[in-house]
Amino acid sequence: MTAQSRKVLQVLKGETLSPPPIWLMRQAGRYLPEYRQTRAKAGSFLDLCYSPDMAVEVTLQPIRRYGFDAAILFSDILVIPDALKRNVRFEEGHGPRMDPIDVSEIAKLDIGPVSAHLKPVIETVGRLRRELPDETTLLGFCGAPWTVATYMIAGQGTPDQAPARLFAYQHPEMFDRLLAVLAEVSADYLVEQIDAGADAVQIFDSWAGVLGEAEFLRYAVKPVRRMIDSVRARRPDAKIIAFAKGAGILLKDYRQKTGADAIGLDWSVPLAFAAELQKDGPVQGNLDPMRVVAGGQALDDGIDAILQVLGNGPLIFNLGHGITPQADPDHVSRLVERVRGARR
Repeated sequence: MTAQSRKVLQVLKGETLSPPPIWLMRQAGRYLPEYRQTRAKAGSFLDLCYSPDMAVEVTLQPIRRYGFDAAILFSDILVIPDALKRNVRFEEGHGPRMDPIDVSEIAKLDIGPVSAHLKPVIETVGRLRRELPDETTLLGFCGAPWTVATYMIAGQGTPDQAPARLFAYQHPEMFDRLLAVLAEVSADYLVEQIDAGADAVQIFDSWAGVLGEAEFLRYAVKPVRRMIDSVRARRPDAKIIAFAKGAGILLKDYRQKTGADAIGLDWSVPLAFAAELQKDGPVQGNLDPMRVVAGGQALDDGIDAILQVLGNGPLIFNLGHGITPQADPDHVSRLVERVRGARR
Protein backbone atom coordinates (compact mmCIF):
# COMPACT_ATOMS: atom_id res chain seq x y z
CA MET A 1 0.00 0.00 0.00
CA THR A 2 1.03 3.60 -0.58
CA ALA A 3 -0.25 7.07 0.21
CA GLN A 4 -2.77 6.55 -2.60
CA SER A 5 -4.70 4.19 -0.30
CA ARG A 6 -5.02 6.69 2.54
CA LYS A 7 -8.72 7.46 2.55
CA VAL A 8 -8.68 10.78 4.39
CA LEU A 9 -6.05 12.01 1.96
CA GLN A 10 -8.22 10.87 -0.95
CA VAL A 11 -11.16 12.92 0.34
CA LEU A 12 -8.90 15.94 0.83
CA LYS A 13 -8.13 15.65 -2.87
CA GLY A 14 -11.85 15.92 -3.61
CA GLU A 15 -12.94 12.29 -3.87
CA THR A 16 -16.21 10.95 -2.48
CA LEU A 17 -15.83 7.63 -0.67
CA SER A 18 -18.54 5.32 0.59
CA PRO A 19 -18.46 4.81 3.48
CA PRO A 20 -16.61 8.01 4.31
CA PRO A 21 -13.37 7.84 6.28
CA ILE A 22 -13.56 8.61 9.98
CA TRP A 23 -11.31 10.00 12.70
CA LEU A 24 -12.17 11.99 15.84
CA MET A 25 -10.71 15.17 17.24
CA ARG A 26 -9.00 14.36 20.59
CA GLN A 27 -9.29 10.66 19.74
CA ALA A 28 -6.15 10.13 21.84
CA GLY A 29 -7.36 11.30 25.21
CA ARG A 30 -8.84 10.89 28.65
CA TYR A 31 -11.82 8.75 27.62
CA LEU A 32 -9.37 5.88 27.00
CA PRO A 33 -8.01 3.94 30.00
CA GLU A 34 -4.75 3.25 28.17
CA TYR A 35 -4.25 7.00 27.69
CA ARG A 36 -4.81 7.67 31.37
CA GLN A 37 -2.20 5.06 32.25
CA THR A 38 0.39 6.65 29.96
CA ARG A 39 -0.53 10.14 31.14
CA ALA A 40 0.06 9.12 34.76
CA LYS A 41 3.64 8.14 33.89
CA ALA A 42 4.41 11.31 31.98
CA GLY A 43 4.65 13.90 34.73
CA SER A 44 3.31 17.13 33.26
CA PHE A 45 1.09 17.35 30.21
CA LEU A 46 3.82 19.19 28.30
CA ASP A 47 6.27 16.44 29.21
CA LEU A 48 3.89 14.07 27.46
CA CYS A 49 3.77 16.32 24.39
CA TYR A 50 7.57 16.59 24.23
CA SER A 51 8.34 12.91 24.83
CA PRO A 52 8.42 11.19 21.43
CA ASP A 53 8.10 7.76 23.06
CA MET A 54 4.96 8.70 24.96
CA ALA A 55 3.46 10.95 22.27
CA VAL A 56 3.83 8.18 19.69
CA GLU A 57 2.24 5.70 22.10
CA VAL A 58 -0.84 7.80 22.85
CA THR A 59 -1.28 8.71 19.18
CA LEU A 60 -1.30 5.02 18.26
CA GLN A 61 -3.65 3.90 21.05
CA PRO A 62 -6.94 4.85 19.32
CA ILE A 63 -5.63 3.47 16.01
CA ARG A 64 -4.99 0.09 17.63
CA ARG A 65 -8.37 0.11 19.35
CA TYR A 66 -10.62 1.44 16.57
CA GLY A 67 -8.64 1.43 13.33
CA PHE A 68 -9.47 5.07 12.54
CA ASP A 69 -8.62 6.20 9.03
CA ALA A 70 -6.39 8.98 10.34
CA ALA A 71 -4.06 9.46 13.27
CA ILE A 72 -3.52 13.00 14.49
CA LEU A 73 -0.26 13.93 16.14
CA PHE A 74 -0.60 14.06 19.92
CA SER A 75 0.47 17.53 20.97
CA ASP A 76 -1.20 20.82 21.89
CA ILE A 77 -1.78 24.15 20.18
CA LEU A 78 0.02 25.89 23.05
CA VAL A 79 3.43 24.43 22.25
CA ILE A 80 3.87 27.53 20.06
CA PRO A 81 3.59 30.08 22.91
CA ASP A 82 5.64 27.68 25.02
CA ALA A 83 8.34 27.82 22.34
CA LEU A 84 8.02 31.62 22.48
CA LYS A 85 8.98 31.46 26.19
CA ARG A 86 5.57 32.35 27.64
CA ASN A 87 5.94 29.96 30.60
CA VAL A 88 3.09 27.66 29.57
CA ARG A 89 1.86 25.18 32.18
CA PHE A 90 -1.21 23.01 32.59
CA GLU A 91 -2.76 23.15 36.05
CA GLU A 92 -4.93 20.24 37.11
CA GLY A 93 -8.57 21.32 37.22
CA HIS A 94 -7.81 24.74 35.72
CA GLY A 95 -6.46 24.07 32.24
CA PRO A 96 -3.64 25.96 30.53
CA ARG A 97 -1.95 28.95 32.12
CA MET A 98 0.86 31.17 30.85
CA ASP A 99 2.36 34.58 31.50
CA PRO A 100 0.05 37.17 29.85
CA ILE A 101 1.86 39.09 27.14
CA ASP A 102 1.84 42.89 26.97
CA VAL A 103 2.53 45.42 24.23
CA SER A 104 6.22 45.80 25.03
CA GLU A 105 6.77 42.04 25.00
CA ILE A 106 5.05 41.61 21.62
CA ALA A 107 7.56 44.05 20.13
CA LYS A 108 10.43 41.93 21.46
CA LEU A 109 9.20 38.42 20.62
CA ASP A 110 12.12 36.24 19.53
CA ILE A 111 11.20 33.48 17.07
CA GLY A 112 14.76 32.22 16.77
CA PRO A 113 14.54 29.32 19.26
CA VAL A 114 11.08 28.10 18.18
CA SER A 115 12.14 25.43 15.69
CA ALA A 116 14.73 23.93 18.05
CA HIS A 117 12.23 23.89 20.92
CA LEU A 118 9.75 21.92 18.81
CA LYS A 119 12.21 19.30 17.54
CA PRO A 120 10.80 16.57 19.82
CA VAL A 121 7.37 17.08 18.26
CA ILE A 122 8.81 16.79 14.76
CA GLU A 123 10.62 13.62 15.82
CA THR A 124 7.26 12.24 16.96
CA VAL A 125 5.76 12.93 13.52
CA GLY A 126 8.56 11.07 11.77
CA ARG A 127 8.29 8.09 14.07
CA LEU A 128 4.52 7.97 13.67
CA ARG A 129 4.73 7.81 9.91
CA ARG A 130 7.09 4.86 10.19
CA GLU A 131 4.97 3.03 12.79
CA LEU A 132 1.45 3.68 11.50
CA PRO A 133 -0.24 1.27 9.09
CA ASP A 134 0.40 2.34 5.49
CA GLU A 135 -3.30 3.01 4.90
CA THR A 136 -3.63 5.42 7.84
CA THR A 137 -3.44 9.12 7.04
CA LEU A 138 -1.16 11.03 9.42
CA LEU A 139 -2.39 14.50 10.34
CA GLY A 140 -0.27 17.24 11.82
CA PHE A 141 -1.77 20.38 13.28
CA CYS A 142 -1.36 23.73 14.96
CA GLY A 143 -3.55 26.43 16.44
CA ALA A 144 -4.71 29.36 14.34
CA PRO A 145 -3.08 32.70 15.22
CA TRP A 146 -6.28 34.19 16.64
CA THR A 147 -6.95 31.31 19.01
CA VAL A 148 -3.34 31.06 20.19
CA ALA A 149 -3.23 34.85 20.66
CA THR A 150 -6.31 34.76 22.90
CA TYR A 151 -4.45 32.56 25.38
CA MET A 152 -1.30 34.65 25.14
CA ILE A 153 -3.17 37.88 25.92
CA ALA A 154 -5.29 36.56 28.82
CA GLY A 155 -2.80 34.02 30.10
CA GLN A 156 -5.61 31.44 30.12
CA GLY A 157 -8.85 30.55 28.40
CA THR A 158 -11.84 32.78 29.14
CA PRO A 159 -15.55 32.26 28.35
CA ASP A 160 -15.71 34.74 25.45
CA GLN A 161 -12.05 35.77 25.08
CA ALA A 162 -12.94 39.34 26.04
CA PRO A 163 -9.33 40.19 27.05
CA ALA A 164 -8.04 39.48 23.55
CA ARG A 165 -10.94 41.25 21.87
CA LEU A 166 -10.41 44.33 24.02
CA PHE A 167 -6.65 44.25 23.45
CA ALA A 168 -7.22 44.06 19.68
CA TYR A 169 -9.43 47.19 19.79
CA GLN A 170 -7.07 49.12 22.05
CA HIS A 171 -3.79 48.09 20.37
CA PRO A 172 -4.70 47.10 16.81
CA GLU A 173 -1.23 47.46 15.32
CA MET A 174 0.44 45.45 18.05
CA PHE A 175 -2.25 42.80 17.89
CA ASP A 176 -1.72 42.51 14.14
CA ARG A 177 1.99 42.13 14.84
CA LEU A 178 1.33 39.30 17.29
CA LEU A 179 -0.87 37.54 14.74
CA ALA A 180 1.82 38.00 12.06
CA VAL A 181 4.46 36.43 14.31
CA LEU A 182 2.18 33.52 15.13
CA ALA A 183 1.31 33.02 11.46
CA GLU A 184 4.99 32.93 10.53
CA VAL A 185 6.15 30.47 13.18
CA SER A 186 3.04 28.30 12.79
CA ALA A 187 3.51 28.02 9.02
CA ASP A 188 7.13 27.00 9.57
CA TYR A 189 5.97 24.43 12.10
CA LEU A 190 3.44 22.95 9.66
CA VAL A 191 6.07 22.71 6.92
CA GLU A 192 8.35 20.84 9.31
CA GLN A 193 5.51 18.44 10.16
CA ILE A 194 4.84 17.83 6.47
CA ASP A 195 8.51 17.23 5.78
CA ALA A 196 8.66 14.77 8.69
CA GLY A 197 5.83 12.68 7.24
CA ALA A 198 2.45 14.30 7.89
CA ASP A 199 0.11 13.67 4.96
CA ALA A 200 -2.04 16.69 5.76
CA VAL A 201 -2.40 19.29 8.50
CA GLN A 202 -5.27 20.92 10.37
CA ILE A 203 -5.42 24.48 11.64
CA PHE A 204 -7.60 24.78 14.76
CA ASP A 205 -9.33 28.13 15.31
CA SER A 206 -11.26 27.03 18.37
CA TRP A 207 -12.30 30.57 19.36
CA ALA A 208 -13.33 31.92 15.95
CA GLY A 209 -16.95 31.99 17.07
CA VAL A 210 -16.51 34.95 19.44
CA LEU A 211 -15.60 37.34 16.61
CA GLY A 212 -17.86 39.78 14.78
CA GLU A 213 -17.93 39.91 11.00
CA ALA A 214 -15.17 42.50 10.47
CA GLU A 215 -13.02 40.99 13.22
CA PHE A 216 -13.45 37.50 11.78
CA LEU A 217 -12.04 38.69 8.47
CA ARG A 218 -9.14 40.53 10.09
CA TYR A 219 -8.20 38.11 12.86
CA ALA A 220 -9.42 34.67 11.73
CA VAL A 221 -9.35 34.73 7.93
CA LYS A 222 -6.34 36.84 6.97
CA PRO A 223 -3.77 35.23 9.33
CA VAL A 224 -4.86 31.73 8.28
CA ARG A 225 -4.60 32.79 4.64
CA ARG A 226 -1.10 34.07 5.34
CA MET A 227 -0.19 30.72 6.89
CA ILE A 228 -1.62 28.66 4.05
CA ASP A 229 0.05 30.82 1.41
CA SER A 230 3.35 30.45 3.25
CA VAL A 231 3.03 26.67 3.48
CA ARG A 232 1.98 26.31 -0.15
CA ALA A 233 4.79 28.55 -1.38
CA ARG A 234 7.16 25.91 -0.03
CA ARG A 235 5.03 22.75 -0.28
CA PRO A 236 2.58 23.34 -3.16
CA ASP A 237 0.85 19.97 -2.72
CA ALA A 238 0.15 20.41 1.00
CA LYS A 239 -3.37 19.40 2.04
CA ILE A 240 -4.84 21.64 4.71
CA ILE A 241 -8.02 21.47 6.81
CA ALA A 242 -9.19 24.68 8.48
CA PHE A 243 -11.53 24.43 11.46
CA ALA A 244 -13.13 27.68 12.62
CA LYS A 245 -15.35 26.58 15.47
CA GLY A 246 -18.52 28.60 15.98
CA ALA A 247 -18.10 30.69 12.83
CA GLY A 248 -21.60 29.91 11.60
CA ILE A 249 -22.68 31.82 8.49
CA LEU A 250 -19.16 33.28 8.22
CA LEU A 251 -18.07 29.87 6.94
CA LYS A 252 -19.86 30.66 3.68
CA ASP A 253 -16.70 31.83 1.93
CA TYR A 254 -14.14 30.78 4.53
CA ARG A 255 -12.68 28.09 2.26
CA GLN A 256 -12.26 30.49 -0.65
CA LYS A 257 -10.77 33.27 1.47
CA THR A 258 -8.28 31.07 3.33
CA GLY A 259 -7.35 28.66 0.55
CA ALA A 260 -8.02 25.59 2.71
CA ASP A 261 -8.71 22.27 0.98
CA ALA A 262 -11.35 21.24 3.50
CA ILE A 263 -13.27 22.96 6.24
CA GLY A 264 -14.12 21.47 9.60
CA LEU A 265 -17.68 22.00 10.84
CA ASP A 266 -18.78 22.16 14.46
CA TRP A 267 -22.05 20.53 15.54
CA SER A 268 -24.00 23.80 15.42
CA VAL A 269 -23.64 24.04 11.62
CA PRO A 270 -27.01 23.08 10.07
CA LEU A 271 -26.68 20.13 7.73
CA ALA A 272 -28.44 21.97 4.91
CA PHE A 273 -25.80 24.72 5.16
CA ALA A 274 -23.08 22.07 5.39
CA ALA A 275 -24.35 20.58 2.13
CA GLU A 276 -24.02 23.99 0.46
CA LEU A 277 -20.45 24.28 1.73
CA GLN A 278 -19.72 20.77 0.46
CA LYS A 279 -20.52 21.84 -3.10
CA ASP A 280 -17.24 23.76 -3.07
CA GLY A 281 -15.14 20.93 -1.67
CA PRO A 282 -14.60 18.50 1.19
CA VAL A 283 -16.15 19.05 4.62
CA GLN A 284 -15.28 17.41 7.92
CA GLY A 285 -17.61 16.87 10.84
CA ASN A 286 -19.89 17.36 12.59
CA LEU A 287 -21.44 15.04 15.16
CA ASP A 288 -22.19 16.59 18.56
CA PRO A 289 -19.72 15.04 21.04
CA MET A 290 -22.56 14.75 23.55
CA ARG A 291 -24.21 12.17 21.30
CA VAL A 292 -21.15 9.97 21.84
CA VAL A 293 -21.59 10.39 25.58
CA ALA A 294 -25.30 9.57 25.35
CA GLY A 295 -24.90 6.57 23.04
CA GLY A 296 -27.91 4.55 21.90
CA GLN A 297 -30.54 6.14 19.71
CA ALA A 298 -29.18 9.64 20.13
CA LEU A 299 -25.85 8.49 18.71
CA ASP A 300 -27.40 6.51 15.87
CA ASP A 301 -29.73 9.33 14.84
CA GLY A 302 -26.91 11.87 14.74
CA ILE A 303 -24.70 9.61 12.63
CA ASP A 304 -27.50 8.77 10.22
CA ALA A 305 -28.50 12.39 9.69
CA ILE A 306 -24.97 13.41 8.71
CA LEU A 307 -24.52 10.45 6.39
CA GLN A 308 -27.88 11.05 4.73
CA VAL A 309 -27.16 14.70 3.96
CA LEU A 310 -23.41 14.70 3.40
CA GLY A 311 -22.60 11.10 2.51
CA ASN A 312 -22.95 11.61 -1.24
CA GLY A 313 -20.15 14.18 -1.38
CA PRO A 314 -16.58 14.51 -0.15
CA LEU A 315 -16.91 13.94 3.60
CA ILE A 316 -14.54 13.10 6.42
CA PHE A 317 -16.71 11.92 9.28
CA ASN A 318 -15.71 13.50 12.58
CA LEU A 319 -17.11 15.17 15.64
CA GLY A 320 -18.02 18.84 15.77
CA HIS A 321 -15.33 19.31 18.42
CA GLY A 322 -13.09 17.07 20.52
CA ILE A 323 -14.36 13.92 22.17
CA THR A 324 -15.02 14.48 25.86
CA PRO A 325 -13.45 12.56 28.78
CA GLN A 326 -16.82 11.12 29.83
CA ALA A 327 -17.39 9.38 26.48
CA ASP A 328 -17.78 5.62 26.75
CA PRO A 329 -15.18 3.79 24.60
CA ASP A 330 -17.90 1.29 23.63
CA HIS A 331 -19.96 4.14 22.19
CA VAL A 332 -16.99 5.05 20.01
CA SER A 333 -16.90 1.46 18.75
CA ARG A 334 -20.57 1.74 17.86
CA LEU A 335 -19.92 5.04 16.08
CA VAL A 336 -17.14 3.58 13.95
CA GLU A 337 -19.14 0.45 13.12
CA ARG A 338 -22.21 2.43 12.10
CA VAL A 339 -20.27 4.85 9.88
CA ARG A 340 -18.38 2.00 8.24
CA GLY A 341 -21.58 0.06 7.69
CA ALA A 342 -23.07 2.88 5.64
CA ARG A 343 -22.62 2.27 1.91
CA ARG A 344 -24.31 4.09 -0.91
